[in-house]
Amino acid sequence: MPRALRTLLCALLLTALASSISAQFRLFGPRSPRPTPQPNQQMRKASAYISSQAPLKVNQSLLRQATPDNVHVVVSLPKQRAYLMIGEQIVADSPISSGKAGHGTPSGNFSVLEKDPDHRSSIYGDFVDSSGRTVRSGISAKIDSAPSGTHYVGASMRWFMRLTGEGVGMHVGILPGYPASHGCIRMSSDGAKLFYDTVKVGTPVRVGD
Repeated sequence: MPRALRTLLCALLLTALASSISAQFRLFGPRSPRPTPQPNQQMRKASAYISSQAPLKVNQSLLRQATPDNVHVVVSLPKQRAYLMIGEQIVADSPISSGKAGHGTPSGNFSVLEKDPDHRSSIYGDFVDSSGRTVRSGISAKIDSAPSGTHYVGASMRWFMRLTGEGVGMHVGILPGYPASHGCIRMSSDGAKLFYDTVKVGTPVRVGD
């Protein structure tokens, strides 16, 4: 094949290849690098989705007058608040988290049946191995079987004030801003400690609307 013809054919092939690449570029566009998420575009922390509750409020003047014999407790499920009271006066107003759907906190008139500063749940907790490592968390001892080599450790319920024989009570727990417990009335650490220190076994507790 004459040299001039070979040169012409090579030029035609290069032109056709360049046209193909140009057409694909116009169709799909350039491949841009993946953008780096900006701080305000990154996944929000779980706490950002939790509704805030007003913190514990204490009337110090009334608190100085409070004794185990003159106080009672009122729990409002709609407001998600617990009130330590003398008569009709509010000594302390604390955020709570009551029972979620399917595990509702019972309403009615109760009294403190037991006080335990370091109580642990007999139903809800974790399966832990011999080294203390949590193997499965958030389990129910009634329905879950312990994996081999583990044992049950009940969930901590600090400053526990029992209200029913079935185990419903008031104690320290997570407060997400809405009903989330298995029936108990969760409180902040400072709120639970204040109520615990002030009430006695027999103190009336009214739970309802």
